[in-house]
Amino acid sequence: MTVKLKGEEDLKNMTFTEKVKFYASLCLGTTALLSVFAFLFLIPFVVDPSITTILANFDAMPVTCTTVKHVYAEGLSNCSWASCREGCTSATPRCHQLYINYSHTPYEEYIRGNLKIAAIKWNAGPVKFFVNTEGCGYPPRINCTEFAKQYGREREKEIFPCYYSRRYPLDRSVAQFDWNDTLKNLVLAIGVPNLLFGLSIGILSYWYCWPTSSYDCRPNVLSTTTYATFDSEDTGSIRASLSTSNRMENHKQKEKSQKRRIVYANEGDDRERNALLNDKSSGRDKKRHVDYDDDESDGEDLKRRLSTTSSTITANVGKNKRYRLL
Repeated sequence: MTVKLKGEEDLKNMTFTEKVKFYASLCLGTTALLSVFAFLFLIPFVVDPSITTILANFDAMPVTCTTVKHVYAEGLSNCSWASCREGCTSATPRCHQLYINYSHTPYEEYIRGNLKIAAIKWNAGPVKFFVNTEGCGYPPRINCTEFAKQYGREREKEIFPCYYSRRYPLDRSVAQFDWNDTLKNLVLAIGVPNLLFGLSIGILSYWYCWPTSSYDCRPNVLSTTTYATFDSEDTGSIRASLSTSNRMENHKQKEKSQKRRIVYANEGDDRERNALLNDKSSGRDKKRHVDYDDDESDGEDLKRRLSTTSSTITANVGKNKRYRLL
């Protein structure tokens, strides 16, 4: 026996609507799978940093800042933290550590007022300074060498804008922050993969698992269509086995019907015997309407007929019992 699964011949026999549904199902299944992987990939790179940024509660308006300390260190033990890292998944053996002082004076006000550094009142410092809210990034967007040149020793005692954390005012400040961009990235990273996954699974469930669908999505139900082709020898053997099974089934049915008839005959003989015996004991025959009188000849004749009938019934009962055993 050769088994043939659904393949190119079945696709050729499909109608245009069935082909569209088939290829659309493949695309939707692939989209759902890719959405899951995309969401898992975005969690450590977008979702988690965005949530951390929102919880840190950075000031949306840049304030006045200046560098007060720049440390360049080498070795993993000396780089417990870094102001900038190229790559967010591994530790760096070389790092720049920058510390700043910041004032609550807005940077725009400093530019308009043309204030001097001596006139600025610093509200906190020294505070750790990071390239962005994550403290890391990837080229070409993040270049730690250029960051160190821009905010390091060369910019000491110079004013530049920065953003401080309201939740950690003495421990964290950043050079780049955009509230709208952070919120947009978080919404897109969560919404787009989950929306695509939900739509794909919803459409597939409606097509194949809805009560009006011809498919059954319950467990332990084989929904794959399999076609089988048989050779001529296999066909003959299958037909012979089917005919044999049919004959055996017909024979069983005949035996059952014969047993029912024998049982019904026995029950009829028993009822007739009981009726005659009751008539003998009560002195009247209801079925045959026998009228009794005081004539001795009629009484003897009745006794003879009853004895003959009783012996006949007994013989039939014994005979039928033998049939029942067979």
